[in-house]
Amino acid sequence: MSNIAPEITLCARNLTRRFGNITVIHNLSLELKRGEVLGLLGHNGAGKTTTLQMLTGCLLPDNAEKSECSIEICGIDLLRKPTLAKAHLGYLPETPPLYRELSVNDYLTFAARLRGMKSADVAGALTQTLQRCGLEAVGKKIIGTLSKGYQQRVGIAQAIIHSPAVIVLDEPTVGLDPAQIRGIRTLIRELGDTHSVILSTHLLGEVESVCDRVEIMQHGRLIYGDTSAHMRQHGNGKMSLEEVFLEITENHAAEELAL
Repeated sequence: MSNIAPEITLCARNLTRRFGNITVIHNLSLELKRGEVLGLLGHNGAGKTTTLQMLTGCLLPDNAEKSECSIEICGIDLLRKPTLAKAHLGYLPETPPLYRELSVNDYLTFAARLRGMKSADVAGALTQTLQRCGLEAVGKKIIGTLSKGYQQRVGIAQAIIHSPAVIVLDEPTVGLDPAQIRGIRTLIRELGDTHSVILSTHLLGEVESVCDRVEIMQHGRLIYGDTSAHMRQHGNGKMSLEEVFLEITENHAAEELAL
């Protein structure tokens, strides 16, 4: 049994991933606390999606067999006991895994059964999830007829219907209009009250409005980590969040060139 602290719901150590001869993730380590919304912030191509794919067991780290590499979900070793660990995970990829020809209710029922929920528990979970995600009015509608914002909500719903401890969201607001973005951000903030949430984004406003803590990623490395509030105080509070982000990433790039 792992001796991971109970308040830590996700713990990753020394993850490395290569594609061909190119190393895209370099010895990455991070932790996610219970009841926390963590933002993984970085430009496109920084390695955010690859990192989330490893954290959810969809992609193995290249050093998975080495003792220094580990991923634990609620104290369960994801690399050695993937089925047990994934029972505590909910995952929304950047492109939601939707069956567009199904109704919302049928799809979410299917997702619940895939997660191993008992038939007797599915109806209650469906009702609760529809309410949490603002989908009550569209439960009988075909997914392919819904707006992109509602389809994104269905994607989040499939990730939370089994009430996982850890929810992983990859660019959850990409491609949405401003009203849809506000709705999804409110939903994520509410999920953070009862779950641990990690989301990837390249939007500074998303971190500021949704996240308790931020990890900045550049070229496959985590280069800065702090609470969102402390990040705003960077530079004696005289800099905008965008200026802080640019300063941190530019300073790190300069340090890399100097090595």
